[in-house]
Amino acid sequence: MNGKTQLHNHYNGLKTALLFAIMWAIIMIIWWATGASVNTLGYYVIIGLGASFVSYWFSDKLAIASMHAQPVPEQQAPELYRIVRELSQKADKPMPRIYVAPTSTPNAFATGRNERHAAVCCTQGILQILDEREIRGVLGHELMHVYNHDIRTSAIAGAMATVISYLGYSLMYFGNSTRSNRDSDNGAGALGAVGAMLSVILAPIAASLIQMAISRTREYDADEDGSALTGDPLALASALYKIEHGVAANPMPPTATDRSVAAMMIESPFSARGLSKMFSTHPPTADRIARLQQMAAAMGAPGVNAGMTTGEVGPGYAQPYSQTGYRR
Repeated sequence: MNGKTQLHNHYNGLKTALLFAIMWAIIMIIWWATGASVNTLGYYVIIGLGASFVSYWFSDKLAIASMHAQPVPEQQAPELYRIVRELSQKADKPMPRIYVAPTSTPNAFATGRNERHAAVCCTQGILQILDEREIRGVLGHELMHVYNHDIRTSAIAGAMATVISYLGYSLMYFGNSTRSNRDSDNGAGALGAVGAMLSVILAPIAASLIQMAISRTREYDADEDGSALTGDPLALASALYKIEHGVAANPMPPTATDRSVAAMMIESPFSARGLSKMFSTHPPTADRIARLQQMAAAMGAPGVNAGMTTGEVGPGYAQPYSQTGYRR
């Protein structure tokens, strides 16, 4: 890493171990809720081992697949490749794979278990509303999530959240076999009802895993580190402004699968209302922009344009990136 780029320590190794411990605890609680039968213990151990293996080794593929993203060849997006290659070389790090997700909600995220198995993904929506300089600011942010080793923890947490959410449904299907023969049909039916209820309760538990793994501080740090890498804090500030308004106009549907990836994105892809703002994994956009403006002022950087000064955030650049680099 060059001398100008600072890495932040988020104790991601410890957090990853804690995530695995929580996942195993939830699996054992589900086993206990189904009757703690020795006959089914092996089934849940296999599920736990399988989930651990998949969460670690295939977390990037799960995140990419959940967004229906596709790899983009360099001839189709030469400017996108040029930006990522330039920033990777500047940081003296391996270049991640590049994907584009076919969604009109503007956003981007990085995923993978380490720097050599990382991927960055932009949605079609973000490529349509941002220009090249703003895209560069966004990619700098995402690459710093890779170099700060945030993506391993976030990707594993997202994969675990999906696994645990669907694991709750096993109570409905395996409940009958976990009770002894002396259990009545009414008892088995009651267990199935409990299983149905727990399957609903487990979804917020899975979301809580994401909340624990992805902190607001890490977004601030990626903003700061990414801007140091690009040397252009106001480009990211302008991008965040556009993304926030783009998401408000065209939010993502809050499905269980999308929630598992949402915490990895540069902005929450969902419409923020009521308590969802309080429990959001992303800090307020206005605060992030204010910090970036302060950073730009400290660097002596000029405003992005007439609508982007140290006291005001405007719409940023006029020409979207899809008209200059990415060809669909």
